[in-house]
Amino acid sequence: MSETEDLTAIHVDQFMAHPPRKVWRALTEPELLGRWLMPNDIKPVVGHRFHFQAEAKPAAGFAGGPVQCEVLEVQEQRLLRIEFGPDWTLTWRLEPEGSGTRLFLSHEGFDPDDHFQQMSRKFMGKGWRSGVPRALEKVLAELSG
Repeated sequence: MSETEDLTAIHVDQFMAHPPRKVWRALTEPELLGRWLMPNDIKPVVGHRFHFQAEAKPAAGFAGGPVQCEVLEVQEQRLLRIEFGPDWTLTWRLEPEGSGTRLFLSHEGFDPDDHFQQMSRKFMGKGWRSGVPRALEKVLAELSG
């Protein structure tokens, strides 16, 4: 099946062999989210402003440092949408599937005419599709219940 490339977003569909309540915890508890993504001070409360502490990515031209964020939408164990920096929105949507969870990620807001943003989209797309799901799976496997 052929799919056209979306230059404005990254979309990931990942099955996690864990119930939605565990996946939700890994998305919304600062210590757990920090173990698989980045150190942060998130609270799953609409309007909460927080930051991720991003590592430098010289290959992508990113110096690292704090990324300012804001929680835009929360549906307990179903949806978390945040503003991620000045340009992007991250949305995690959870759907129960058997005894596990289908986790959908949308990272949106990339400017198709901005070279740096397109480099960032390609670089981050690789991480969202490979390294991030593995790191999340490891954290989920270590959680009880």
